[in-house]
Amino acid sequence: MSTTLNFRRAKLASLSLAKVGNPLRSEPLRTSKELCQFSDDDSGVLTPSFLKPFKSLEAMSFAHHSSLDLNEVYRYAAAIFENQDALLEQGRKVARHLHNTSKHPNIKSGDLCVALVKDVLVDGEPLQAISIIKSESRVHFLEIADDNGNLQLITHQGISPDKIDKGCLIINSRKDDGYLVYTFDKSSAGTHFWVRDFLGVKFRRDDDYMTRRYADMCVSFAKEGLPDAMEAEDKCRVANQAMSYFEERDEFDLKHFREEALREPAIIEKFDEFQSNQGDEDEGALDETFTIDKKIARKAGNRFRSTMKLDTGVNISFAPAFKEADEASFERGFDEEKQMKFVKIYFNDEI
Repeated sequence: MSTTLNFRRAKLASLSLAKVGNPLRSEPLRTSKELCQFSDDDSGVLTPSFLKPFKSLEAMSFAHHSSLDLNEVYRYAAAIFENQDALLEQGRKVARHLHNTSKHPNIKSGDLCVALVKDVLVDGEPLQAISIIKSESRVHFLEIADDNGNLQLITHQGISPDKIDKGCLIINSRKDDGYLVYTFDKSSAGTHFWVRDFLGVKFRRDDDYMTRRYADMCVSFAKEGLPDAMEAEDKCRVANQAMSYFEERDEFDLKHFREEALREPAIIEKFDEFQSNQGDEDEGALDETFTIDKKIARKAGNRFRSTMKLDTGVNISFAPAFKEADEASFERGFDEEKQMKFVKIYFNDEI
């Protein structure tokens, strides 16, 4: 079952700040001598900025090829969770580690915030979390100030909560498994350094992960892996047969899925070929059996659209609701008199 995060009770508890440059450009690292001070009112304004970017992300966990304790950010996070008074010292270590791993010409300097957040609800349980965000771009904003009765327009530069470039949310849960980690990088520029070099995280290879990977692969297969000559409505039916398997069963079995959902030997062969090209050397091969998370599978299936593009300028889009039973509502043919192909669509009401 997917882990549910809820931020309604969350509150920013303490905050460490740094400015992290790129060593290749001889840009320095500057860390704060003290924790950032803020009022309760400021906490109410700041807290959403440290949590909002992490909604609807896929859970990951810290990893290391030798020992989990050798993962730097994992070790710093564990020290903060054990003693929240260690945030300043450990926040500096986080900043130093980020500075040391920022050795790529495409990596920009930026402002780093390491925040301890209380009462993040994880499946209804209030837990501590650490939010690490890096902003590499500063935005202009305006303020009308009163200068002895005379109004002046003043420009400032600052961090926009909607333009945070990189972030990591570490939940104090499942420590032995590398914690629950949620992360994003909007400006990786192909370096992957944030996820791989700085954080050292990988997707959690649980039932949620397997459901998401297979469901996404089925949708991609219907779009890209089937023969180009295959009709759009037939591609849609292949996708729906695959997604119906996820909807109707609690357990996934790859061998049974191939026989039950894909059915035709030619399509099974194409799927096997498509799957063999989807491997990830870092994550390894996907499991062939697991428990299906229906919510995740349904979300993947809803993204599927197959479109029939006609040379007359008309496009017909097939949504997930177009089932195999709808063959009677869609008809192809050829008009001998006009010497043109045609389609007929039968329906009851416009939606």
